[in-house]
Amino acid sequence: MGDVAMTVPVLQAFLNQHPKVKVTVLTRAFFAPFFEHLPSVTVVTPDLKERHKGAIGLYRLYQELRPLQFDAVADLHNVLRSKILRKYFALGGIPAVKLDKGRSEKKELVKADPNKTLKNLKSMHERYADVFRSLGFTLDFSQTYSVPKLAIPQLKFTINSDKPIIGIAPFAAYESKSLPVPVLKRLLHVLNANVAGTIVLFGGGTEEKIILDGIAKGFDNVHSAVGIMTFKEELALISNLSLMLAMDSGNGHLAAMYGVPVITIWGLTHPCLGFAPFRQEEELQFTPNLDEYPLIPTSVYGKDYPANYLNCFNSISLNSIVQKVSELTAKKA
Repeated sequence: MGDVAMTVPVLQAFLNQHPKVKVTVLTRAFFAPFFEHLPSVTVVTPDLKERHKGAIGLYRLYQELRPLQFDAVADLHNVLRSKILRKYFALGGIPAVKLDKGRSEKKELVKADPNKTLKNLKSMHERYADVFRSLGFTLDFSQTYSVPKLAIPQLKFTINSDKPIIGIAPFAAYESKSLPVPVLKRLLHVLNANVAGTIVLFGGGTEEKIILDGIAKGFDNVHSAVGIMTFKEELALISNLSLMLAMDSGNGHLAAMYGVPVITIWGLTHPCLGFAPFRQEEELQFTPNLDEYPLIPTSVYGKDYPANYLNCFNSISLNSIVQKVSELTAKKA
């Protein structure tokens, strides 16, 4: 989800700078709402479980896409499926270019060497932009574009619209990128004591719902959004946040997609790898103490890590995070 969300501001910049270009986005149906505010984008959703499954299914998909008469194909994913589909288009005479993920550079930064030197790699947004540049288009992010807020859906909890609405998404695909529940509770207590407003917890799945529902019950101004609204309704609520506090996960990218300020808490991954949310400054990236945990980042996506490194979240100053939340919400108030 995060990968798809990161493409949205890139496409928005691209289409604003090249308004005569029409773009067709091929993505899962679940992600189609990401692109609804882009009038020059048509979304095609493949059936990857049946009709378009496997190499034969992808050839069928290629045959169905051919009548759209593309001038070029931009592969922003560069995985097995997109490689196969890209090859079909190339054999059909359609220029097809691919994303350079910078795998070798990232491999150097995640090696298990306590003396490694971290350097900021090219952001994924710039890597996506490079795909369009390789097709001969100019593309830069110096201009800003307004993203329309969506209408706040009917909620099962009360939000004071006169005060900041703070979103917190504490979980991620891997434990190494998820805020431990005890740390989350401490953070909420400090926020509750220092920042006025409504706090909404975001997550997914039964287990996360149980955890976040239970935590929310301990606070008057904290509410869990898990399982009580559709995904489109969650997007609408996210677009109206004053601030999102997220891990290295999709929710941070969703908020940034709508121009919402995003504070990111990093565990065993690191913003130097290029996955920071769009237009979010370094001062909004909170990382563990690298003197105590010198192997960070331990992997690109958080899959591999030493077990004792999960304590790294305790080295991040919660007071510093709350101070930054206070600064940002004061600007929004």
